[in-house]
Amino acid sequence: MGFLAASKKLPVGLILSGGGARAAYQVGVLRAIARLLPDRAPNPFQIICGTSSGALNAAVLATEADCLQSGVNALSEIWGNIDSARVYQPMAGNLFVSVSNLMLSIVAGGAAPRASAFLDNKPLRKMLQRKLDLDRIQRNIDRGQLDALAITASAYGTGASVSFYQAIKGIEDWTGPHRVGRRCKLSVKHLMASCAIPLLFPAVSIQGQYYCDGAVRQVSPASPALRLGARRLFVIGVSGNRSKAGGDERLTEDPSSYHVLGHIMNGAFVDTLENDLDVLKRMNRISRPRPGFWSRFTGKAGDAVEFLEISPSERVNQLAVEYYAELPRSMSRYIKADSSSTMLSLILFEQGYCNRLADLGFHDAMAKQDEIRRFLSD
Repeated sequence: MGFLAASKKLPVGLILSGGGARAAYQVGVLRAIARLLPDRAPNPFQIICGTSSGALNAAVLATEADCLQSGVNALSEIWGNIDSARVYQPMAGNLFVSVSNLMLSIVAGGAAPRASAFLDNKPLRKMLQRKLDLDRIQRNIDRGQLDALAITASAYGTGASVSFYQAIKGIEDWTGPHRVGRRCKLSVKHLMASCAIPLLFPAVSIQGQYYCDGAVRQVSPASPALRLGARRLFVIGVSGNRSKAGGDERLTEDPSSYHVLGHIMNGAFVDTLENDLDVLKRMNRISRPRPGFWSRFTGKAGDAVEFLEISPSERVNQLAVEYYAELPRSMSRYIKADSSSTMLSLILFEQGYCNRLADLGFHDAMAKQDEIRRFLSD
C-alpha cells in the first residue's frame, strides 16, 4: 500500500547521472531497491531522467515500468555481460593527434575537424537497437505506469543542456538559463547523443543540431525532473566526488599529457548534481522558501523538495585502476594506469570493473535500506 499510495500523492523522480562505464554502479543500487520492494512491484518512479550513460539505464527502466524487477534484470543482463567490443572500436589514428587537432582548431577559431572522435561507438548503437523496444515507453505512459522519461544532451552550437522528453499530456516545453526541454518521441539517436563523450565518441546530429554527452555543461541536473512534475527526488550519482572530500592526493611532478587530458575530462564531467542537491538541502531547511528560488529549478514557486541520494562510497577512479589489466591492448597504449584514471573509469566497459561497480552500488544502497524504505513509503 505504502509505495503505490505515496506515488499518487507526490510524484517521485529518479535522476540517473552518468559517465561512461561508471553507470554500472546504478544497476547495483536499482537491484537493491527491487529487493526492498514487494515481488513484481511496478517501478516506483513516475518520472525518470537520465544523462550520459545514465540515459541508457533510464530508457531500460522506462520500457519496463510495469515491473521494476524486469527492468533490473534487463540492466543486469546488459551490464553483466558487457565488454568494450560491444560498446566501441578504436578509430584509425592517434588519440592525442586527434585531441591536439581539435584543441588547435578551437584556439584558432576555426571549424572543428570532422574526425574529432577517437572511438567509434557503432557497436553500442547496434546493441541498443537490438535490446530496446522504445515503443513501450509511450504504451507505459498511456497505461498510467509512467509520467515521463527525459534524456539530456548538450548542444554543441548553443552550449545549452537540452532535455528531450516523452510524457503525459499537460506538460509544456521549457526554456531556462542554458537549459531547454523539448517534447519528442525518444529514439536510440537521443540515447547516443546523451552519452557521446566529447573527444572519445562522435557527436550526434538531431534535426540539424549536433549534440554531445549531456553531463557536459549541465547547469542544473535536478531541473528536468522537477519541470516534469516530480516533487520528491531519488538520485543515483556516479562521480564519487563525495568520497574524495578531504583527500590528500598531490601531483608532485610536472603533469604529463595524460594528466592534462584527464584533468580536462574530469572538468567536463564534474557532477553538478551534487551542487544542485546541496542547494536544495539548504533551502529545504527554510520553512518558507522564497518563490523566486524555486523558479530556478521548476519555473514556478513550490514547496520544499525532499530527496534521497545514493552515490559511490569508494573512489571510482581508483577502482578502475585496480582493473586496468582488463583494458583491451589496443587502448593500453593510450590509457596509462598511473596517469589516466579518469578516462579509464569512463571507458573500461569490462565485466570485472562493471560488476565491481554494480556490487558497490548494491552495498551502498543496502547500507541505506531503512532510508530507502522510508522514502518510498512516506
